[in-house]
This record gives sequence, C-alpha cells and structure tokens, in this order.
Amino acid sequence: MSRPLRILTWHVHGNYMYYLSQVPHEFYLVADADRTPHHGGRCGTLPWGDNVHDAPVERLRDMAFDVVLFQSREAYEQEQHTLLSEAQRRLPRIYLEHDPPQQHPTNTRHWVQDGETLLVHCTPFNALMWDAGEQPTAVVEHGVKLLTHAVHHGEAAAGLVVVNNLDRRGRRLGADLYQEAAARVPLTLVGMGADRLGGTGEVPHRQLPEVMAAHRFFFNPIRYTSLGLAVIEAMMVGMPIVGLATTELVTVIRDGYHGFIDTRPERLYEGMAHLLAHPQEARRMGERARQAAHDRFHIDRFVTDWQRLLHAVTR
Repeated sequence: MSRPLRILTWHVHGNYMYYLSQVPHEFYLVADADRTPHHGGRCGTLPWGDNVHDAPVERLRDMAFDVVLFQSREAYEQEQHTLLSEAQRRLPRIYLEHDPPQQHPTNTRHWVQDGETLLVHCTPFNALMWDAGEQPTAVVEHGVKLLTHAVHHGEAAAGLVVVNNLDRRGRRLGADLYQEAAARVPLTLVGMGADRLGGTGEVPHRQLPEVMAAHRFFFNPIRYTSLGLAVIEAMMVGMPIVGLATTELVTVIRDGYHGFIDTRPERLYEGMAHLLAHPQEARRMGERARQAAHDRFHIDRFVTDWQRLLHAVTR
C-alpha cells in the first residue's frame, strides 16, 4: 500500500477498537454531538493514537474514505443508507462480527448477504456457528496490547471476575454461576454496575492489569459468547483461568495446565479452591497461560492479519 488507508468505522467495543487502531492506517470513528452509543468517536479514557479521528455525522458524506468497516447490524442495515453517499456505499466493505449467533446457535443466517461485503469473525467458533450462506468470510483472531505492564503475583487470595452489568445480563453471561461461586470462594467482581452485585465497580483501563495481577485467578462465568478480551488480557498478565468448557475457550485453555475448564460448575469451584490453597501452582499455571496468550494473541500477529486482509479487499 502506497499510503495509509482511510477507514470509516463505528466505536462499538472500546478495547477492540483500541487494539484495531494499532494497525497503521487512519481510522475515522462516526461521532455525533451527544456522543450517543456507537457514535462516540474518540471518546473515553483509552490512549488513542494520532491515527484515530472523529468523523462528524453531518460531514460524513463529504469525507473521503477507502474502506467502510461495519461493526453493528444497525450501521449495516440502516446507517449506511442514511449517513453515507452512494459513492461511499460502493467502497470496499467489511463487516466485523464480534459475537456468535444470539437466536439459534447453529441455524441463524447472518444478515450480511449482499455477496460483496467481507464478513470477518474474531474467532473460528463464531465463524463455525453463523450460517453465512454464500457470503465471503474470514477470521482474524484477537490481538491484545496491555495498557500498562503488570506481572501476576496473586497475593490477594481471591478470584477476579470482569463482566459489565452482570446482574442485567442473565444466564448467558453466567450471573447465576458467579453468585454460586461467590458463595463458596472469595471473588472480586469489577465492571460497570458491579456494585449492584456487591462488586467494586468499574476499573479504569490503565489500572485493570495491576488489579488482575493481584488476584489469584481469573474466573469467566460466561456460558455463551465470543472469546472475551478480558480473558486474554488476564492471560497476558499471567493469571490462571477458570471457565466453562464452551465456545472458543476450549481451544485456548487446557484443563489442569493453564487453569481449569469444565462444563460441571462443581469442578470449577473445586479448581478455584485448589488455586487459593496452592499459590505456587497458580503462578505456574498462570505463566503457562501468559505464554499461550503471547504465542496466539500477540498484537503484532493481529496487526499483520488485518494488514493482509485490508490489502486483499482494497487491491
């Protein structure tokens, strides 16, 4: 590529958008005056680089882009028609799907069916579960770059759970499993609305690695989701992982080696108790998890994969 691409996109998932902005192109984030959901532009406390810009909704049609990167159904089905010009709608297009199907896990046809937009999944599991029809698809696995350096020591004899608004998101996100586990072992819940379940509330992005490093293990109670970035971030710090043996996590964590995964909650609770009683074993498992995350989810690999994909859709 002779110059950086000008990529129009929407700010949907903050940490993912920050990691994506490590790709050496210019990113323009749709923004409105009230910073409404998905129209937040360069908002929040993340340390955005100089390659990330606001794209005001009232000026979008007059701005020049090379690629349109959709990250939500609303943007693809509605806003490309209400916000973009006809010429912009003819640009190379990518739809980045962050989640597995939310209706039927195997029989849900993805709404992107125009035959031209490249449908990109962030895990092989998501690609497996969605029915994409004849749509061209690709997978770019996550890449993580910690905002601050932290090394796991696990001096706090408690596990850490990181889920936003867990009390409002029910069984799929594992609210019941978190409460069952918290009744048996010490757990710290952080994230938006965590205080409503007795947690400590939201932790600023830059402080989260140190908070992770201080806890003995990371517990992921989510039954059905994509591979959570918080899990990978915890692994990068060097935390052992305890979670359900479902979705992409089964290809990332080896039971008894990087932590504990199982479909039997009772066995997970036993694993948590074991890590609390054996801090040295927790550190050994956490170091293996750190190496696994470095090998598979390093930000350099992520950047290279996105570079290759963007070259393919724009050549």
